[in-house]
Amino acid sequence: MAVRIVIGAQWGDEGKGKVVDLLSADSDYVVRYQGGANAGHTLKFDDTTIVLHLIPSGMFNGNSKCVIGNGVVIDPIALVEELEEVEALGVDLKNRLFISSSAHLILPYHKVLDNVKEKSRGSDAIGTTGRGIGPAYVSKVSRIGIRLIDLMDRERLEEKIRKNLNDINIALENVYNEDPINAEKMIEDLEASVETIKPYICNTTELLHKALQNNEAILLEGAQGSLLDVDHGTYPYVTSSSPTAGGACTGSGIPPLAITNAMGITKAYCTRVGNGPFPTELNDESGEKLRKNGQEFGATTGRPRRCGWLDLVALNYAIRLNGMNELTLTKLDVLDDFETIKVCTHYELNGEKTDVFPADCDELDDVIPVYKTFTGWNTSTRNISTYENLPEKARVYIRFIEEFTGVPFKIVSTGPKRSETIVR
Repeated sequence: MAVRIVIGAQWGDEGKGKVVDLLSADSDYVVRYQGGANAGHTLKFDDTTIVLHLIPSGMFNGNSKCVIGNGVVIDPIALVEELEEVEALGVDLKNRLFISSSAHLILPYHKVLDNVKEKSRGSDAIGTTGRGIGPAYVSKVSRIGIRLIDLMDRERLEEKIRKNLNDINIALENVYNEDPINAEKMIEDLEASVETIKPYICNTTELLHKALQNNEAILLEGAQGSLLDVDHGTYPYVTSSSPTAGGACTGSGIPPLAITNAMGITKAYCTRVGNGPFPTELNDESGEKLRKNGQEFGATTGRPRRCGWLDLVALNYAIRLNGMNELTLTKLDVLDDFETIKVCTHYELNGEKTDVFPADCDELDDVIPVYKTFTGWNTSTRNISTYENLPEKARVYIRFIEEFTGVPFKIVSTGPKRSETIVR
């Protein structure tokens, strides 16, 4: 039995979708365990490119069963659009897609609340995607959330929606000076999506427990990265759930002792979307070059990503936090034409050198990165399929990261396509 978690080791957008797609060929189950449609996992294979937001990235390589776990918040309209997109590529979702009856719904009022709250924050805005993720998790922990099991009972569903809207409309009108939401219209707009989703709803925790008993291989897929974890990330500039290893267990029902591998995914440099501290951010020609070479624009929002050098203080923090025992390096090819490449090995804070990733955002904002400089390899790494054929200077760069972190790279990605991958 193998249960592997694929975890973002940075601020998200590390290329988890490609890695999950690759590993799914040897998996019986692929499970998405947190987040919502605010994350986009881009898959490229053959002549196809598709961005998945809710459906696990294991749908196109092999015949694994794909599970949307209880830790995910689901926009039913967005999910139906995605189902149709996947089916249009010739994938039969029957007996392959399973959605947790305990997962919570994102409803239109969550999106409205997301946007009005961001607007009211002004210059202190978090930089959310506006997809209603945070407010849906607020409903969940406030115990007023609506779960997929509620879709099976129309009367109960409508009663809960109307009850929630009574309170939400009071806030919209009196706090945010916004128009109220019409309950009847919202219920009517949801009807078609609800009927499409119903056949996929089941007790996925029981499904996965049986898979464990049968020694089947399970791959757990996170959405955002470790540094956006609501508990352990750069709070308050974080997501609303736990992309870390602990979140994988609570968001799927898989017990911690069943986990055999925790694979961290890191780019060969760093990126971040939205606001918040970013010690190695580059606001110069090198940062722009990273953005251009790496096509660093959000798969979900299209927003340009902030770019900077690889931060090993942050990476070591993510490794310890998740118990990562293997790593994947993505986008090595983005560095192919850099004369020099830098890696942050330590921070300087209040005049002292440290290798501790600060828990306080203000402190993290004040750190000065301490860099080690490498000579670039100045040749293309695209289409290289074996580690030994990489340029020596690229291997020097990789070996340094492995030695510094103490964790080996099992996979090195040299391009966005499934085929542009070195498996060691």
